[in-house]
Amino acid sequence: HLSFFSGFGPFRQYLVNSSWEAVKELSKRGLGKNIDLRIMQLPVVYQKAKEQVCKIWTTLQPLLTVHVGLAPAAKAIIILEQCGKNKGYQEMDACGFHPEGGCCMLDGPEKIESTINMKSLWKNISVEGIDIIFSRDAGRYICDYTYYTSLYYGNGRAAFIHVPPLSTSVTADVLGKALQTIILAMLEQCGEERE
Repeated sequence: HLSFFSGFGPFRQYLVNSSWEAVKELSKRGLGKNIDLRIMQLPVVYQKAKEQVCKIWTTLQPLLTVHVGLAPAAKAIIILEQCGKNKGYQEMDACGFHPEGGCCMLDGPEKIESTINMKSLWKNISVEGIDIIFSRDAGRYICDYTYYTSLYYGNGRAAFIHVPPLSTSVTADVLGKALQTIILAMLEQCGEERE
């Protein structure tokens, strides 16, 4: 089973993006023998991120794609995002652009829910040293845009996890371990759906 993971590159004052550090750490840890884990760093640029995500789904057709993004305001909190929104993208990306009409997919629905039940994950999972919360709003920036794109091309088989910036207590190691726990639970959920 192929599963695909992406983190984001540097943006604004974040020269080291914790999302990419967490994904690299997850890659080192792995997800067991049955999961072929591939990773990619996405740029904080709407159009390029959209092209890469489209390519993941059209060429690799993974069982699940998990995108990890940095939530600058989160302090030692991991946020499980349930859905992606199609409109409201007015904030400029790293290249100074935003999507035409602030929209992700002109013909797309207003929002797309993940087939992963994030609320049930949130209720049933705990990770040492870090709080987990559930959210229905990924923030109308590159994260939300990428998530919506992935949900759109992957028929809902995508997930988005926001991680906090790196700090003395929240290291790449802590985030990698947390991602491993969360994603193994997600994959278990995927397995239950297939049966």
